Amino acid sequence: MSDLEAPLRPKRKKIWVDYFVNFRWIIVIFVVLPISFTLYFLTYLGDVRSEWKSFEKRQKEHDENVKKVVKRLKQRNPSKDGLVCTARKPYIAVGMRNVDYKRARHFEVDLSAFRNILEIDQERMIAKCEPLVNMGQITRVTVPMNLALAVVAELDDLTVGGLINGYGIEGSSHKYGLFADTVVAYEIVLADGRVVRATKDNEYSDLFYAIPWSQGTLGLLVSAEIKLIPIKEYMKLTYTPVKGNLKELAQGYIDSFAPRDGDQDNDEKVPDFVETMIYNPSEAVCMTGRYASKEEAKKKGNKINEVGWWFKPWFYQHAETALKKGEFVEYIPTREYYHRHTRCLYWEGKLILPFGDQWWFRYTLGWLMPPKVSLLKATQGEAIRNYYHEMHVIQDMLVPLYKVGDALEFVDREMELYPLWLCPHKLYKLPCKTMIYPEPGFELHHRQGDTSYAQMYTDVGVYYAPGPVLRGEAFDGAEAVRRLESWLIENHGFQPQYAVSELNEKSFWKMFDAGLYEQCRRKYGAVGTFMSVYYKCKKGRKTEKEVQEAEQAHLETAYAEVDLPVD
Repeated sequence: MSDLEAPLRPKRKKIWVDYFVNFRWIIVIFVVLPISFTLYFLTYLGDVRSEWKSFEKRQKEHDENVKKVVKRLKQRNPSKDGLVCTARKPYIAVGMRNVDYKRARHFEVDLSAFRNILEIDQERMIAKCEPLVNMGQITRVTVPMNLALAVVAELDDLTVGGLINGYGIEGSSHKYGLFADTVVAYEIVLADGRVVRATKDNEYSDLFYAIPWSQGTLGLLVSAEIKLIPIKEYMKLTYTPVKGNLKELAQGYIDSFAPRDGDQDNDEKVPDFVETMIYNPSEAVCMTGRYASKEEAKKKGNKINEVGWWFKPWFYQHAETALKKGEFVEYIPTREYYHRHTRCLYWEGKLILPFGDQWWFRYTLGWLMPPKVSLLKATQGEAIRNYYHEMHVIQDMLVPLYKVGDALEFVDREMELYPLWLCPHKLYKLPCKTMIYPEPGFELHHRQGDTSYAQMYTDVGVYYAPGPVLRGEAFDGAEAVRRLESWLIENHGFQPQYAVSELNEKSFWKMFDAGLYEQCRRKYGAVGTFMSVYYKCKKGRKTEKEVQEAEQAHLETAYAEVDLPVD
């Protein structure tokens, strides 16, 4: 929507927080960036020290740490201690959701030692990782072996535990599903201190399917076995500009990876990686990638672009050049491609450091980027945090692929926010109904991108300040998110709960299915020990009364519409 067509809104009167946000870059440059760089370096040294240890030694230390967790859980007195949660500081989580449940009475269990890669099994093609292993750490180990996790989330700081218990996606998710879909086994400490290994075909198969999206409310994840795939040294990336209205942009995106003949499992027709960035209501760039060998990349005439260097243009701006120069192809070192959005945090870096994309900053201070999200949150204070909730949007909308055009029009109409990120993923038809699930009967429609066993969905990433805010107009961020959530419920979409949510409990369980989750809550003793997933995601501070009610929770869930088993 152009500025001339934009609806007339009243101007918003500036307050002191506006000026603080505008000049926050001073704190970022002189405080956040130096501390971030130091923490990244210290974390790297810790990872290197871990890698020097044998897998056997790491596993032995892991077993000892699990015993400490079990001992700590058994020290809890249900009559006076709060609900169980990790001892991780509230601001450390990468997600934007307020960790308000940690401001109320709770019982902490320290999982900070669980940050090791326990095994790389090249025969089974499995990586066994502890929950605090992050994406930068795992790719540093696996990529030199020409291996990678099937789904590698783009930002370095995203952890295995967060991507499993919450939400994780990448440009390969149209082939492998969400991050949790690539896990073959979980090691979980249950409420009673039992340590179990859950797989899709053992006695804990119900727990295996219930863990994703549960936000750690069924037990404590202490390790996961994750699928590995063979890779090559480079990514051959094709940038294709698409122009037209939003529906036409959506169709161009769909055509970039979903064959119209329905042959979605054909590797010759379907690229290894897919993403699209919508830069405005009439222009987008579709990117498709295929793994390429070092020999192919270095052939005469091929262009190699090492996007990981600190002085390079930010990736989203580099991709945007395709709108002017047309389609082009280049080869990017695979690990640098995986983390292409890390340095600028997609395009959020432009708001944090307005001049951070300029050549003089990139060459002189670009090596300090990115700021740690945890430090940005730790230095913002309550007033800044509330400001961002109202004047800024960080949301992901998971929608059926055939509704992408409708989703784009909704965001344009309600928020006028660009760029937008599109990334497809399979949503599998599983043996049981999990918290997120495909549309019933999707396979009968034979829509583009769907198969008999999975419906193709798309993540519409909505990250930035809305158009009205940039124009200095009034904008109600909370109300905009409520409308977004209502739209998702009406269109069988889902909202990842790392983001700020305005859902009440009844609406939460309209969006998600409670059946298997509540069954596992009761079966494995989580009720009254671990928080419910809604309690954990609910916006706002928890009162003492809410804590007591959650501790003494009845087995029935007031608003969860639990499906009865079918004979």
